[in-house]
Amino acid sequence: MEHPIKIFSTRNSRYLAERIAKSLNLELGKSDVTVFSDGEFQPIYLESVRGVAVFIVCSTFPPMENLMELLLMIDAAKRASAYKVVAVMPYFGWARQDRKDRPRVSIGAKLVANLLEASGCDRIMTADLHADQIQGFFDFPVDHIYASSIFLPYLRSLKLEDLSIAAPDMGSAKRVNAYSRIIGCPMIICHKSRERANVVGSMTAIGDVEGRNIVIVDDMVDTAGTLCKASKMLMDKGAKSVRALATHPVLSGQAYEHIASSPLEELVVTDTIPLRAPQGADTGKIKVISVAELFGDVIDKVYRDKSFGNTLMY
Repeated sequence: MEHPIKIFSTRNSRYLAERIAKSLNLELGKSDVTVFSDGEFQPIYLESVRGVAVFIVCSTFPPMENLMELLLMIDAAKRASAYKVVAVMPYFGWARQDRKDRPRVSIGAKLVANLLEASGCDRIMTADLHADQIQGFFDFPVDHIYASSIFLPYLRSLKLEDLSIAAPDMGSAKRVNAYSRIIGCPMIICHKSRERANVVGSMTAIGDVEGRNIVIVDDMVDTAGTLCKASKMLMDKGAKSVRALATHPVLSGQAYEHIASSPLEELVVTDTIPLRAPQGADTGKIKVISVAELFGDVIDKVYRDKSFGNTLMY
């Protein structure tokens, strides 16, 4: 007997879940959340999920309640006899905590993986993990999707001459190398030193910068300090223009002010996280491309047991 499919969402990811469901010609499943006076909450499915392949869309950006709501929805679906429960996590929070980079710190990404497994999750889908090795933290399938499949067509549409792809730091070198190889253009690596978390000290560039139209590629942009400092440094070294592609627009602190006052011509992001610009913030340089159809395609292929290897590659 074929198991039906239903798409559900946590509250803060409904904006994206509706687009994903629409791409699959489905209605978003009905659910609700009971909130108690002390802040405790309890999700509930308002329709049967018995024998159903349940896909729950939830980007785990702050606040913490997003992750907790996802865990509770997975638990509720399993207890309601769902056939399979898949967590669709376009943005996987805590991914920057993938190792012990100094003594006495947590490995948050591994803890989140343990929590998802303990809740009864059968599979996860996510986009552009901060560190690829996080996939190894799970003992069930992980579909790691790359936003390059939507960024590359956009980049080609710009028809930029003298194009170079730049990594804002050494950690992005693998990603940038893939982009430069596919497009057939040189790559640049920006080397930075940090004074402390979210604060960049010195920065320099490795590669030819003068006279190039440069596109910086990264998995996320948080305070935009590194990105904006890199764009200024590249322009000071003679670049014609600097743009940036970043999958996850965390955009915390003074990120919007940094971007507006930077030499960046544009910052292209996806909707894995909704833009939450403060009132009056200048967002004119920010362009959003949706990942809804990309995730919809992967969900459809997982549900139908079809191969989608090309979708997952740079």
